Amino acid sequence: MEFTIRKDAARVPHKKHWQFCVGSGHAQLALRSDYARQLKFIHDELGIERVRFHGIFCDDMRTRANLSELFPVPGSEKFTEENFRACGLAYDNVLEAGMKPLVELSFMPRALSKNNGSGPFYYKPCVDMPADDEEWAGYIQRFIRFLIHRYGLEEVRTWLFEVWNEPDLQVVFFAEDKDAYFHLYEVTARAIKAVDPELKVGGPSTSGSKWIPSFLEFCRQNDIPVDFVTTHQYAGDPLGGIEEKGEDEPEQAGESWPERMARMGERLAVLEDHSVLSGLRAINPDQSETTDMEDDHFRKNSAIAKKQAGDLPLYYTEWNINATFSAYTNDTRKEAAYDVKNALDVADNLDGSSIWCFSDIFEELHPFVQEFHGGFGMLSQSGIPKPVFYGMKLLADAPDTRLDLGEGSTSGEIGIAAFRGEAVNGSADGAAGETHVVLFRQKMKQLPLPKEEAVIHVELAEKPTSVTLKRIDEDHGNPLKLWEEMGRPDYLNCAEIEDLKTRSAVEAEDWPFEWENGVLTLRCALGVNDVYGFVIR
Repeated sequence: MEFTIRKDAARVPHKKHWQFCVGSGHAQLALRSDYARQLKFIHDELGIERVRFHGIFCDDMRTRANLSELFPVPGSEKFTEENFRACGLAYDNVLEAGMKPLVELSFMPRALSKNNGSGPFYYKPCVDMPADDEEWAGYIQRFIRFLIHRYGLEEVRTWLFEVWNEPDLQVVFFAEDKDAYFHLYEVTARAIKAVDPELKVGGPSTSGSKWIPSFLEFCRQNDIPVDFVTTHQYAGDPLGGIEEKGEDEPEQAGESWPERMARMGERLAVLEDHSVLSGLRAINPDQSETTDMEDDHFRKNSAIAKKQAGDLPLYYTEWNINATFSAYTNDTRKEAAYDVKNALDVADNLDGSSIWCFSDIFEELHPFVQEFHGGFGMLSQSGIPKPVFYGMKLLADAPDTRLDLGEGSTSGEIGIAAFRGEAVNGSADGAAGETHVVLFRQKMKQLPLPKEEAVIHVELAEKPTSVTLKRIDEDHGNPLKLWEEMGRPDYLNCAEIEDLKTRSAVEAEDWPFEWENGVLTLRCALGVNDVYGFVIR
């Protein structure tokens, strides 16, 4: 495979949309000191501006309390208390990390819920509608006033308020249907705007790029405020989930729940490893390895969603390769290759995005003991950077000017992107005079295929003084491999953590090059899902 980067290639902005936000575990985890340290690290190293998490209103944040929960004596149910102190402490940690919260208004305090319906998660969120719209609206307004009092109106006006999370996934994240969510959005949005019309609110926060046309039509018909559109996309989400003509496509018939449960039981019966992680992986195998997934769902769906959103900003507040928590490949370079490719592929289709998520300090299904357990994070539980962190670091460090290499330059199995540091108004951007080239070989399955040769020709005004390479492959940026060589210890002490960080760090190495007639030539061989980052000085 050969690529040519021409000297006169058109310059376009390098849209680092993924710096808009990053996802994380539920709100209570934001009270932890290790969470706060890792969040600051992600901000400082990758330049990410906001963080989004579920469950700011979950009962473990204790925003509503009743005396009857403490002493169930006659008459005690009349004594209630509202307390947003823990919410403030969580947001304090976000601000101290140099970031802002993207406030996901979820889930329902049980004291306000209609039927006390719980989602199937470790922290047992209540995913129900409110029992009383006026009581919910008052609760939301008191929460907003608390934030304004604590942080000041001008600060809170820079935040974004997103109503709920994936209401299209009934039972999992929401107890009722689309119409119920639209009603919940209306009550919530009007309550926020009644406090301050300049606060920004949006939705529908759906999975698989769904509901955007019908949501916006509902808001238009009923004069409901909406300042931005949010949705999500994972590689495994069905393309048919998107509304292209205003209607959801029907779900495909599949096996019954009893049939599925029986099949899961058969998998468990043959396991010799009886850890929770082993059992979960048998019950819910890594779909990216077991099925044939397309690698361009995000690009296709985001292009459609952008048109559907019209003049409103479109934010993908969750995206990644795999919606399967505990998938082994979440800890591998496969996720790095997918995220790098898609961050480049969708840049013109959206206004901001949020990779799910920044850390394995995450307890949606279970607080795993294993350091590497297939979590969604860019960092392990102890803060060890994974391959995906290093992949996004290549893009973060790349200059703000991207060279237009033509349509399809990032859409093939082997893709390429180039960036050039240039002086702006007489001042350098920190990489002036440098050309950065990011090369990747992305496949949805980590297949044991032979390496592919790649040759890159770069037209330059003068011979460079050096070329360095940072690579993410089997032997570079791979802490999972080193941890497995240690015998997969459940617990790591501080010295072991630092040793793993040091030995798996992606460092620049000098790389040979050829120079002839104003053209620099680089040669390398890429394994499946390798990511290479060249810097030409």
